[in-house]
Amino acid sequence: MRSLRTDKTAGVIIIGHAFMQNLRRGHYEIATDTTPARRVAAAFAELAKAI
Repeated sequence: MRSLRTDKTAGVIIIGHAFMQNLRRGHYEIATDTTPARRVAAAFAELAKAI
């Protein structure tokens, strides 16, 4: 892959993937009151409000 030429860029992708998996599985307190199918979308809406 062109974008994964260094260990740093691969690390960013790995960390982002792990975050999304943990968020989807409900390991964070954000958006736990929604259904698992809508959890990622609800979490990003809550994060956008915080920024």
